[in-house]
Amino acid sequence: MRHIKTIDDITKDGKVEFGEGYDFVSDAADADAILMRSTDLHGYELPGSIRAIARCGAGVNNIPVEEYAKKGVVVFNSPGANSNAVKEIVIAMLILSSRGVVQSMDWVRAHADDPNILVNAEKAKKAFVGHELKGKRIGVVGLGNVGSKVANACVDLGMDVYGYDPFISVEHAWVLSRDVQRVGTLEDLCRNCDYLTLHVPSKSDTVGMIGADQIGLLKPGAVLINYARETIIDEDAVDAALRGGRLAWFSCDFATPKTVKMPNTFITTHSGAGTGEAEANCADMAISELKDYLENGNIVHSVNYPACSMGKARAASRIACLHANVPNMIGQITAILAHDNANVQRMVNESAGENAYTMFDTDEHLDDATIDALKRIPAVYRVRVIK
Repeated sequence: MRHIKTIDDITKDGKVEFGEGYDFVSDAADADAILMRSTDLHGYELPGSIRAIARCGAGVNNIPVEEYAKKGVVVFNSPGANSNAVKEIVIAMLILSSRGVVQSMDWVRAHADDPNILVNAEKAKKAFVGHELKGKRIGVVGLGNVGSKVANACVDLGMDVYGYDPFISVEHAWVLSRDVQRVGTLEDLCRNCDYLTLHVPSKSDTVGMIGADQIGLLKPGAVLINYARETIIDEDAVDAALRGGRLAWFSCDFATPKTVKMPNTFITTHSGAGTGEAEANCADMAISELKDYLENGNIVHSVNYPACSMGKARAASRIACLHANVPNMIGQITAILAHDNANVQRMVNESAGENAYTMFDTDEHLDDATIDALKRIPAVYRVRVIK
């Protein structure tokens, strides 16, 4: 039996199912893994029993991923599982920021007691005349799970779509519409855009990437949409552009002390991925990742260890070593196995940055002394006997 600790409300209806061989515990000290969503784990006392953490969502700013890597704890996320939900709300913000929909509805509510409201509404509608999206130029920053879907949807709306992503994956390049025009620099993307929408993670090279210089390249009266992370923009620059008329509208998912005081904004409660379907999709992906790791040692969608898979564990024994990415690690592991006459059926080693992962199947069960010898190798964080 494997034990799971859940943190946060994972799904809207509260249902989380791992299936046979798993149960849920209230104390993390009794758990093998944690399933979570948005709680901040910085400063959290992580029990030594925890082997993996799965985040139901893409962002992992709330998890000290490198600290956990050094403890041999694999951190998973759920990239793309909520991308359709975010895409839909971004399209909604494009429309709301262009057509005066909310403003006209507010007018109707404010004049609800007017007996001549039907006639007067006809007179008032000229104050809410907007413009269509068709034919307008939009720049999409980041062409990953969300950005590629947004770009394709904008093509379907008849927009002139430009995309910027120096790190686009082959997977996302394949699904991108041929009508999305890729540009080589952020500045070229921003130049003369009517709309700019952001879909990149918060990293050292993206924090504050949209500031006064980039906004100054947009067409006067442009619309900025940020459903990525609050740190992507320079809030002071956005505020100044809104007050000076350089930006006509700003839509975002982050109610910060600064954004809530900006004029001409639509701000939602970090609900870009807030649909029942998205929550269920993220939970399903995270659960699948945890189960495959706990049962077979396979890693997919980890943010602190490399992807690595050897399928189902069918040999007599399967061992996984989580360690630093340093020279001669394979040699040290195989030397210990050779000393104990262990016959390795299959071995795989993968690395990602400072961390690496080695997994192997053997024809026989390894004794405790061999496992202890593997654990004593310098720079080995954890050794798992999976089977």
